[in-house]
Amino acid sequence: MSRHSTKSAPRAAKSRRGEGRSAKRTGKSVRVAAKKAAKTARGATTAALRDGAETAAPMMRAPSPPTQPAATRGLPVRAHKYRVGETVYFNSPSFGRAAASGSYTVVRLLPSEGDDYLYRIKSAGEAFERVAKESQLEKA
Repeated sequence: MSRHSTKSAPRAAKSRRGEGRSAKRTGKSVRVAAKKAAKTARGATTAALRDGAETAAPMMRAPSPPTQPAATRGLPVRAHKYRVGETVYFNSPSFGRAAASGSYTVVRLLPSEGDDYLYRIKSAGEAFERVAKESQLEKA
């Protein structure tokens, strides 16, 4: 191999690397030029509006369709069956912990859990309150 061919190989590689850089610079300069053009166009539009000139196409807004609240979209609104202070009979579930069935007083109304409303109930013989589903309660 001659000396000339060994020296030219690294130079050729360097020149190829430089081509990528110039392409990047060119791409960047194109982006910068596009931004400047957009800014100039915005400035011209703003200046025309300030001077009272009409725009080519005025913006029109279409009215939104009327919407209904979620509760009134054809779903039947159901209320709690029992009221606070009302005496109810609690049937404990057959699975899990066995609770004392008997007479309870509704202490608080809770939000629904699926299809059943929840109630916080308290027995006179117990020092704590329970949470019961509406399906587990009956009028006393």
